[in-house]
Amino acid sequence: MSHVIVKNIERPDQNAIEKLKSYGTATIHEAMGRTGLMNPYLRPIYDTAKVCGTAVTVSSHPGDNLMIHAAIEMCQPGDVLVVTVTSDSTDGMFGELLGVSAQSKGVEGLIIDAGVRDTTELTEMKFPVWAKAFSAKGTVKATPGSVNIPVVCAGAIVNPGDVIIGDRDGVVVVPKEDVEKVAQAAQEREDREAKVRQRLAKGELGLDIYGLREKLLNLGVTYVEKENVKVES
Repeated sequence: MSHVIVKNIERPDQNAIEKLKSYGTATIHEAMGRTGLMNPYLRPIYDTAKVCGTAVTVSSHPGDNLMIHAAIEMCQPGDVLVVTVTSDSTDGMFGELLGVSAQSKGVEGLIIDAGVRDTTELTEMKFPVWAKAFSAKGTVKATPGSVNIPVVCAGAIVNPGDVIIGDRDGVVVVPKEDVEKVAQAAQEREDREAKVRQRLAKGELGLDIYGLREKLLNLGVTYVEKENVKVES
């Protein structure tokens, strides 16, 4: 198997990325037709963590962070490191020192389908991380991997330069060629939800706003004044 480090990748226009920053992962996921969401076992190391930036992808051997070091050299301001491993691992592959190095390059955050450590220090640095596990177990630097190749991270396909959005609800991937379209769809969704929010605040029910009474009827759900069924002991 060959291992490569791709030095130059295509990134979306920064203005297009900026448009996505105001939307949460749930809105973007829905705006993309409920696609692009990483598995929910990835959790942020602190509740207010947010990130929006372009993916620099890393394929690593489990328990070995050599390729993360190599990837940081390839990063530009606004990038997000997206790290996957070739087999299951919860080792702490990223910690405070790598966080300092990444921040010095303008990296916005880390998504890692493995473990992370030094979470207190990373939180104090306000370096957002989404990880599969927190683990003090360290790693070696001995095994080759690849940087800036297509990867699967926590169940989602990520290509170098795709836009990564993360918050407390999870992590979603926007294909780089769809950024403008997704930003527009997300705004349209937010506009619709604003109108629904106003109606709900005035006391209207979702049953009526979304036409769910008819759906209940069609599904055979009936209303009765009192439940007469008795449970035998």
